[in-house]
Amino acid sequence: MAADWLGSLVSINCGATLGVYQGEVSSVDQSSQTISLRQPFHNGVKCPVPEVTFSAMDIKELKILEIRSGSNGVTKRSVLDPSAPSTGYAGRKDKGGGGAQGNSAPVTVPGKTEARAHDGGMSPSQNYSKSYGERHADIANQGKVFRRRHNSWSSSSRGANQVTPKKNGSKNGQMKNRDDECFGDGMDDVLDEDFDFEGNLALFDKAAVFSEIDSSDRRGNGARSRGTPAEQTQSRYRHDENILEAKPVVYRQITVPQPGAKEYSTDSGLVVPSISYELHKRLLTVAESYGLSLERRLEMTGVCASQMALTLLGGPNRLTPKNVHQRPTVALLCGPHVQGAQGISCGRHLANHEVEVILFLPNFVKMLEAITNELTLFGKTGGKQVSSVKDLPDTPVDLVINCLDSHENTFLRDQPWYRAAADWANQNRAPVLSIDPPVSGQEQAVEAKWSLSLGLPLALPERAGRVYLCDIGLPRHVFQEAGVKYHSPFGCKFVIPLHSA
Repeated sequence: MAADWLGSLVSINCGATLGVYQGEVSSVDQSSQTISLRQPFHNGVKCPVPEVTFSAMDIKELKILEIRSGSNGVTKRSVLDPSAPSTGYAGRKDKGGGGAQGNSAPVTVPGKTEARAHDGGMSPSQNYSKSYGERHADIANQGKVFRRRHNSWSSSSRGANQVTPKKNGSKNGQMKNRDDECFGDGMDDVLDEDFDFEGNLALFDKAAVFSEIDSSDRRGNGARSRGTPAEQTQSRYRHDENILEAKPVVYRQITVPQPGAKEYSTDSGLVVPSISYELHKRLLTVAESYGLSLERRLEMTGVCASQMALTLLGGPNRLTPKNVHQRPTVALLCGPHVQGAQGISCGRHLANHEVEVILFLPNFVKMLEAITNELTLFGKTGGKQVSSVKDLPDTPVDLVINCLDSHENTFLRDQPWYRAAADWANQNRAPVLSIDPPVSGQEQAVEAKWSLSLGLPLALPERAGRVYLCDIGLPRHVFQEAGVKYHSPFGCKFVIPLHSA
């Protein structure tokens, strides 16, 4: 029985992974449950190999496109019905997921058992009892014209001899005439030709069409013109330019009495001049006279610096409830001065956000009251405090925050603990964030990737890395009293990046 299928054209669907194959059946092995196709096509492309063999386990659906019988020379075309019972081909399985027979039904071969067709109640032996020419002559003698339609469901899902049944009634003649007008002679040749999309697209000059539309809009004659003639003469704006400005933008909104050695600019183009350390102290003195005490500035600096550090550590991508096994580690290097107190405040806020903080602060006989207060608060967070460099981690940490330097006391760099901490930071291979770094004639001992300035930036060297500016809450009147014409460059943020002009 397997030899009766040799030479037939079939379509085998092997699922989404292997794809669809079409070709002529060259062999069917019932013992090994395999079928081979000669001159196969894979997903519409001719295969480089002359023959492909399929196992019944890989076949999801098998459709018979054409049956060729070598005994009587009759060619039969059919498409299998997935809902029909499974009989005939020995290599197919009864279950839908295992073989092709579960999703298709056989077409009756002459001399074999006949099965009922899916629609019309006709058996395949009745459909294929005559050749195609004989059936066409019978239909023509009855006054019925049948035309095969390309690119339609009728040519792919029904046999060539199956005619769409017509409704009974007086309108059969009108329906036939309309079918002849839609699917008359000459349509087959047109539909067989592939449409040249690239050639047709090349005929469309998009630039010329848009130029014509724009010129029509400017004249006020186009269909897109709206409003009064005076409104039509106004300039048209892009989506990112649809902001009507009453006056030109002033980018230099901050002026200082004695400009520093550098100028910076924000992302929006505002110019931020650098200031000297004397003017920086003047601003802090005026602010403290108005009630902005050191404790309030430390808290503001700690919040802004910790917010920047959390962003550098990964932000919401790293600090999530599902990522508790990968808590980031931050090493905080502080000295016995105000900059050290700012770092301790930053470490306290980081520890409150589930960051593992290791605070390095040497033991001193006398420390500032601000440092003592910050250490007391930091101890309540569960953070770790060490006084020796040997107690710092041997492996790289996620971030190093440098608060070793002071604006006024430059002699700290000569002390052993300072040099040991700076060497550890340079060898740890972790990125360094410096908070309120000083400007001095000597080169900074710790090379930073980012530096955070307070209020207005100082003229930091290149070794300070990329400069960021922090808003510590200085009122505008404080700047005015210090001789600075000030307009806030922060916008909706408290920490902004600065670019060298």
